[in-house]
Amino acid sequence: MSGGIFGSLFDFNGDGELDAFEQGMEFMALQEMIGGNSDDEIDELAAVGLSYNDLLLMDEDERREVLEDVGLDPDDYIF
Repeated sequence: MSGGIFGSLFDFNGDGELDAFEQGMEFMALQEMIGGNSDDEIDELAAVGLSYNDLLLMDEDERREVLEDVGLDPDDYIF
């Protein structure tokens, strides 16, 4: 059986493998456990027209500049 870091906990369909959805759910759980950005912070980004996922794809300098341009403190977010 091939499980992720949580074993088979996120193998929702019981096929012994983690598909992309199951891996994503496992990643989100891990991120929540280690203190990733809260839903409120992600909503705050969306309120100013920014996508958390798009920001993830940017390099650190570009992300910092974009956040500063909309008046947000880049040090308040974890990427």
